Amino acid sequence: MFKEFKEFAIKGNMLDLAVAVIIGAAFGAIITSLVKDIIMPPIGLALGHIDFKNLMVVLKDGPKAPPPYSTVEAAQAAGAVTINYGVFINTILNFFIVAFSIFFVIKSMNKLKRKQLEEPAAAPKASNEEILLTEIRDLLAKKS
Repeated sequence: MFKEFKEFAIKGNMLDLAVAVIIGAAFGAIITSLVKDIIMPPIGLALGHIDFKNLMVVLKDGPKAPPPYSTVEAAQAAGAVTINYGVFINTILNFFIVAFSIFFVIKSMNKLKRKQLEEPAAAPKASNEEILLTEIRDLLAKKS
């Protein structure tokens, strides 16, 4: 088992996986910021100054403070039990943007692969021996 792991690590698969995880985490942070800071504010403004991250349903009032709660943080600080569907909407948007971005990356990669497969490989250059043999064959064909 150790030998198999060593072969796996040496082939570079583990390094490729580590790089993919790090880039994926950074990409996820960028998309989260895009949704939270760029996309959702104009949508909330268009819908009447709604802040999606604070959309919630209070299931049980908190013992520390009575409702209404203006933010999810205020409800949590009061000990209220809430369903935070605004945060869920933001998370769904994050997912769709990431999925859409990955779709285009994969589509581009597949297009490049198809292009490489469609291009015919250039004929290998004949060696000096082959050129000489071809000339001899042609001369013999002329004599016959």
